[in-house]
Amino acid sequence: MPQIPNEHPTLWIKSGKSRSLQGKTIVLAVTGSIAAVRTVELAREFIRRGADVYVVMSEAAGWIINPMALHYATGNEVITSITGKVEHVEFFGNLGRADLLLVAPATANTIGKIAAGIDDTPVTTFATTAIGAGKPVMIVPAMHEDMYNHPAVMENIEKIKDWEISFVGPRLEEGIAKIAGNDEIVLEVERRIGSNTLHGKKVLITSGSTAESVDPIRIITNRASGKTGVELALEAYRRGADVTIVHRNKLGIYGINEMYAESAEQMTNTVLEELGKGCDVLVSAAAIGDYTLDSSQTKIKSGGELTLSLRPTNKLIKEARKTHPEIKIVGFKAETGIGQEELFKRALHTLESSELDMIVANDVSSGGMGTEENSVYIIHPGRKEHTNISGSKSMIASALMDEITRMFPEGEKH
Repeated sequence: MPQIPNEHPTLWIKSGKSRSLQGKTIVLAVTGSIAAVRTVELAREFIRRGADVYVVMSEAAGWIINPMALHYATGNEVITSITGKVEHVEFFGNLGRADLLLVAPATANTIGKIAAGIDDTPVTTFATTAIGAGKPVMIVPAMHEDMYNHPAVMENIEKIKDWEISFVGPRLEEGIAKIAGNDEIVLEVERRIGSNTLHGKKVLITSGSTAESVDPIRIITNRASGKTGVELALEAYRRGADVTIVHRNKLGIYGINEMYAESAEQMTNTVLEELGKGCDVLVSAAAIGDYTLDSSQTKIKSGGELTLSLRPTNKLIKEARKTHPEIKIVGFKAETGIGQEELFKRALHTLESSELDMIVANDVSSGGMGTEENSVYIIHPGRKEHTNISGSKSMIASALMDEITRMFPEGEKH
């Protein structure tokens, strides 16, 4: 990005990854846990997504990490005491300019003080003010597991949750209630104070490749990695949707419901069952196998020629449209070695014959499958102009979710 005179050099990374937090102001409240060393990179991740970040620290946090490190990380002076500027009111009073108070890491001591309304550190003073003003607050605990399991600590956490304050983590490992990973924290912040354009919507996404069993050891599959599907799921979650992803990976994506399906039949049956529970959008991004076969119950002996009898699989999007005419369906069309005109012709045929609301088309002969970047065309019914999006798959996912959001009238978005 262009450099601005007198701008702190740290801010040269601003919006380098995305604009999901553009225009947002986050106050990162740091307490005296060893996990405070993680906050330099955490702050910079928010900046990379467009946010302005300010830090308030307790005295105990200063024993773990020097305020200068967080000044460097954010480009802003660190608040280590409340002064005549009444910083807590500046940021979180009724007219305060901050969008979120993120207490990370939060010790058992700080959680207890927040629950009791005690404000004897800059962090707890900020918390008392933000909660009293009804401003968004998120807490990310970090402490020894025995402390976390103390009945009073658990009671304090439940009490604070009743105030509609969200907690992220912790991860219980090695006898420690470890601070949640930065990716998880950032994702939850994006969901809490981001665009929220898909709040209340149920989004079902298929992703990656399917696999047809030849015998207990061998499978027939394809080269799809599932990266686009995962990025779509993350982007829908950021925007407030209730997200389910169906694939044959198991990623443990925080906040997203993952369902396992290996074969084309399993994926189709799983999707149709989920659609029956209620859904607003099906994004069929998986490269579902076009053919299946009868699997051998035992391993086929090696050596010699082998002939397999393949038969077509059912088309998921056709089945979904037939059984659920009311939902929005987005399809994908991948081709190889054809010109742009023929690509559009084939994509439009699928769009019309399957009665889709949108289709994403690309020629994968020069890349796309398994890569970090791609180039796709977004095609809508009745539109002569088709939108080309090129770049990282996360950027493409964001553009596709923009288009999906536009499918719903303003009044239906919340």
